[in-house]
Amino acid sequence: MAFIEIGGKQIELDEDGFVVNPDEWTDDVAIMFAEGEGIKELTEDHWKVIRYLRDYYKQFQVAPMVRKMCKQTGYSLKQIYELFPSGPAKGACKLAGLPKPTGCV
Repeated sequence: MAFIEIGGKQIELDEDGFVVNPDEWTDDVAIMFAEGEGIKELTEDHWKVIRYLRDYYKQFQVAPMVRKMCKQTGYSLKQIYELFPSGPAKGACKLAGLPKPTGCV
């Protein structure tokens, strides 16, 4: 396991760099991960997807399917990939502080 330190707090990451405990996530974690994903700045569009993913996860304890995410956020799959070049799972879910999805996100 690896750790990152943000604001004096250590946050545990799994072997793929995903946050182990989503409750430890902060906006600063998303900003730090964005830099690692090659995203220079998180726009309102990014935050809309990140907030949707976090809210969905809090309610259902699982990441939503891509189709549902697209429908609920109003972004096409193409737009999701434009926002998160590494994709909905590796990019969006990682930035949102969710565990690595096992399904078809």
